[in-house]
Amino acid sequence: MPMTLDGKLVVAISSRALFDFEEENLVFEQSDDRAYMDLQLQRLDLPAKPGVAFSLVKKLLAFNHVAASAPLTDPLLGEPTEAPITPPNRPVEVVILSRNDPVSGMRVFRSAQHYGLTIERGSFTRGQAPWRYLKPLHANLFLSTHLSDVRAALAAGVPAAQVYPNSVHASDAHPSEVRIAFDGDAVLFSDEAERIYQAQGLQAFQRHEIEKVGQPLPDGPFKPLLVALQNLQRVGTPQMRIRTALVTARSAPAHERAIRTLMNWNIEVDEAMFLGGLAKGEFLREFEPDFFFDDQTGHIESAAQHVPSGHVASGVAN
Repeated sequence: MPMTLDGKLVVAISSRALFDFEEENLVFEQSDDRAYMDLQLQRLDLPAKPGVAFSLVKKLLAFNHVAASAPLTDPLLGEPTEAPITPPNRPVEVVILSRNDPVSGMRVFRSAQHYGLTIERGSFTRGQAPWRYLKPLHANLFLSTHLSDVRAALAAGVPAAQVYPNSVHASDAHPSEVRIAFDGDAVLFSDEAERIYQAQGLQAFQRHEIEKVGQPLPDGPFKPLLVALQNLQRVGTPQMRIRTALVTARSAPAHERAIRTLMNWNIEVDEAMFLGGLAKGEFLREFEPDFFFDDQTGHIESAAQHVPSGHVASGVAN
């Protein structure tokens, strides 16, 4: 029976989002792909430094170790067994999906092995758009530094974000928690309300949200990821858990529709920040997420000074 990734949390990530290849990328931009390949080959035995999304990936993969350490149950006797978990039972799968060439891909896999990241799969397309492989992977998330690939992935219905390579890296203060922060409109929710705000202003937006408070907001591009994370949370133990936050420019009374929408979805978030237009960066600095997702570049630029950040290029703002 062939291997399947169904039922797993599948994260597809570019090599430059996972590792710090900014120096190598500069060679590519100033020369050509052959010079880039030669440099990567020269550095084959030199592990790349962690990149912006490294902490997120490392912590998500830790759920596989949690699952592996949990006692299994004999289906006939109902008693625990000592059988080790097999790869198909790992709840998280990370796949490299990269515009890199296959030669450079060797360094990516060696770097992952150096850091103890169990990453076994990857596609290296040497400059061609890799997003078309997201559907066969059943990916729940795609992280890339290439905006065009992110836009194409979102259009194909896959949660995706452009990683800002110069973002501050994640804090190491919460080793047993995967901390993820989401914007609301055009990220978790559709851009329905955002369109009202952009076209008619704040008062019209507030009035619209009060009138429709009992009507759930339509799904946004990142709802499937939030659902997958909630499912993964059920695998967790006190040794590894997920903590989520909604960080939105909404304020009262527009907050209520957002909360009621999450309740309608039967989804819980651990924290909700209704900032009423305040800059998000300093609040995110205190939350210390492993990653933050927002649709507006202004918010991402503010956040990237404090936490790992990614631009969700969807909705009316884009």
